[in-house]
Amino acid sequence: MPATADEKTPYPKDLPTKDLRAAHAPYTLDTRRPFPEYKTLAEWQTRRAYIRNHILVNTGLTPAPKKTPLKAHVFGKVERDGYTIEKVSIQTYPGFYLAGNLYRPSKAEAGKKHPAILIAHGHWSNGRMANAPEGSIAARAITFARQGYVAFTYDMIGYNDTHQVDHRFANTDAHWLWGVSVMGIQTWNSIRSLDFLCSLSDVDISRLAISGESGGGTQTMMLGAIEDRLAATAPCVMVSHTMQGGCICENAPNLRQDFYNVEVAAVSAPRPQIIVGATGDWTTTTLTHEGPGLAHIYQLFGKPENEKHVIFDFGHNINETSRNAVYGFLGRVFLGEQDANKLKEPPYTKEPDEALRVFPDNTPLPSDAKNAEQMTEYLKRLGQEAIESRKPKDMASLKRFQKLYRTIWEHTLCVEVPKKADLQVRRTLNEDGRFYEVGRSERGDNIPVTVFTPTNSRALPAVVLVSTEGAGAFKDAMTGNLKGDAKILLDRGYTVVLADLFLTGSRADEKALADRKKPFGEFFNTYNRTNLQERVQDILTVCAFAGSGKVVLWGTGSAGLWTILAGAGADALIADGAQIDLTNDTYLLNTDNYVPGLRRMGDIRTALTLVAPKPVLLYNTGSRFAGTDWVADVYRAIGRETAFHDETSALSSDAILEWLGKL
Repeated sequence: MPATADEKTPYPKDLPTKDLRAAHAPYTLDTRRPFPEYKTLAEWQTRRAYIRNHILVNTGLTPAPKKTPLKAHVFGKVERDGYTIEKVSIQTYPGFYLAGNLYRPSKAEAGKKHPAILIAHGHWSNGRMANAPEGSIAARAITFARQGYVAFTYDMIGYNDTHQVDHRFANTDAHWLWGVSVMGIQTWNSIRSLDFLCSLSDVDISRLAISGESGGGTQTMMLGAIEDRLAATAPCVMVSHTMQGGCICENAPNLRQDFYNVEVAAVSAPRPQIIVGATGDWTTTTLTHEGPGLAHIYQLFGKPENEKHVIFDFGHNINETSRNAVYGFLGRVFLGEQDANKLKEPPYTKEPDEALRVFPDNTPLPSDAKNAEQMTEYLKRLGQEAIESRKPKDMASLKRFQKLYRTIWEHTLCVEVPKKADLQVRRTLNEDGRFYEVGRSERGDNIPVTVFTPTNSRALPAVVLVSTEGAGAFKDAMTGNLKGDAKILLDRGYTVVLADLFLTGSRADEKALADRKKPFGEFFNTYNRTNLQERVQDILTVCAFAGSGKVVLWGTGSAGLWTILAGAGADALIADGAQIDLTNDTYLLNTDNYVPGLRRMGDIRTALTLVAPKPVLLYNTGSRFAGTDWVADVYRAIGRETAFHDETSALSSDAILEWLGKL
């Protein structure tokens, strides 16, 4: 659908005349976005896989944590008119207790299996106990149970009974570096809640759904995108092309770099889905923007009847009118009832809050309940154990590791390895033709690249030299001719490729750099790439541009880390360790070195293992450049120990060039 005046595509398809990334105002949760034009189902399926993988990686769910025993405690059953209510606690992780209430039909036939629904609540002050004209959790659960569903209402973190950690737990860069986030835990809680429903003998696992409003609508969309067991979804007052979710539990770092909620909701297609909007909140354009965008995806699948979008003239809500829309839609899907009027909500009576509580006030949590610090350390350890358990032991296990962690690397660094045909190149008019501007369609990047070609080429690799100071670090300031190692490389017959990466060299912009260090409100890294992510992408782009033959990537000084992270895009890697201390997080938490999820990805261990079995030379690593022993083990295990060299001290130019000459 066409974009309106304030919904323009952020970057042009053609190569811009300057790098627009730093000049562009940072994206926020309120940035308006158009629904992209997907012309074919194949095009959407490719995009769908990307969005799904991106969610899983950046909520810390790839690789998926081991599903430990839920140890469900279901108790306190009460009989009511047409339904029963029970209290439930499950352990989604060992020592993490998720609480809720289970509503069932009271006159169930023996052996009969029922459709089941998760009910995810929004940011009501009293969570799953909310019961007001504008929104009631109990009303939905009771009505669904009376209609023949098994319904489970469960807490957000920090609400009601699930209070062992605060709702704003894990909200620092130090947490996010390790992939620990509230959104990750809540998404895992939703997955485990689905596991709980599937474990019940009276649940038909082919008829599972989720519905939620506001922040619960975000969980509904996310679970719909990653959980194939769901047969239908009903996200309410949250599918928007403007506001994407105003809480930390909806904004994991890296999450919405390149897509937004309407696309997330579309990932559920072609399974049945209803979205409910309200004229008084950010879903006010449901009939003109979000709904038609979603409907288009269902049309590509040939299943337009599986999608419905409605809007009602209220403020932000999940009131009786909105609830009735959901009952009618899901009733058609699961109960075969075509007359929505028969499924309208009857009068109900909510139980007192205390009667629904699993751990009432002054009731101690179980003795093994983890506190915030213990949960943080546990989740960090899970990520590291996942890497260690997959450490390659031979070539076959290396390929398995690379297949999995290549995806994790791409979605953690938020990068792509472009094909040369996908690049946009502008050659600057100059007598020797050495200067180029290189970028990618609709990415806003424009990278100045200088190529020096030897007069007597011996078909040697091109060497991409990278410095934190840009191309100028390798050129004489007066003449523009190469100097130092760059000149030696050219004289020996190597093509030398230099570039000014994001906000370096000729593209350095002190104001832009300073601005990126300022807080733009919360969730900057949910919607914007960090400096290091942009620079790693630029290196990959330049390597693709340089790659008519073999490409060697060489990072000097602190840029050595940049090139290690980009090493998978080259045929060989030389990197200066710069005596960096990677035994703690201090260096990686610096603005210029920060990537959310980098530790969980496996930092340099994974990045270098993705290069294997290609040649790697690390030098000047010192005694605290942690991870190189791990990589050496991998090269040894695959029988390529001579292809990996780690020198703790600095190396002379002659020594480096000697190594290069043996390739």
